[in-house]
Amino acid sequence: MTSIRHNAGGPAKGSTDALLDAAREVVLAVGVRRTTLTDVARRAGLSRMTVYRHWPDVRSLVADLMTREWVAVAGRFAADDPVTAAVGAVRALRGHPLWRKIVEVDPELLLPYLLDRRGSSHDAMLALVESAIARGQAAGTVRSGDARPMARAVLLTAQSFLLSGATMLDPAHPGDPGDPAGPDGPGGPDPVTEDRLDTELTVLLERYLSP
Repeated sequence: MTSIRHNAGGPAKGSTDALLDAAREVVLAVGVRRTTLTDVARRAGLSRMTVYRHWPDVRSLVADLMTREWVAVAGRFAADDPVTAAVGAVRALRGHPLWRKIVEVDPELLLPYLLDRRGSSHDAMLALVESAIARGQAAGTVRSGDARPMARAVLLTAQSFLLSGATMLDPAHPGDPGDPAGPDGPGGPDPVTEDRLDTELTVLLERYLSP
């Protein structure tokens, strides 16, 4: 969620990609706190100095890795309408192995981008949503208004569902759709699941953007 640095003395793009790929593998295996630049260099088959010329520490390397991964997710929804883009990104990130690893093992890495500043992945997603809102306004499917604050409201809403959605899920219990007792069984109403929250997010955003 921060910006990828491009140092004049840094490695060529091919080696940068190899190091980011290697960093991804190491983080998925052991988490950020147990990852070292030496481990990443070894996994990439490159020297430690190649890593140190571009990243001074593991956190800066992982920050660039997160930017690459999140921007790639956002890019998958470039042609979608703003609601589909936002909900699709939430679903894709929720299941992304790197996201899941960081949230489960090193969630403190995300705090600066929630409390202090936005990074380049935020900017990439904002650009996508702004563009989708502008297209919708031109087509008459999105209400008029400044697309910039509208896109930020959409992103903030989607981000809250991504980060805090798990706290709002119900545990599975007898009476859920997969239980022989059925949804009206002794366990009561259907549990709130990720899919049901995604449906609510869709409704919320559609009504917010509706002309």
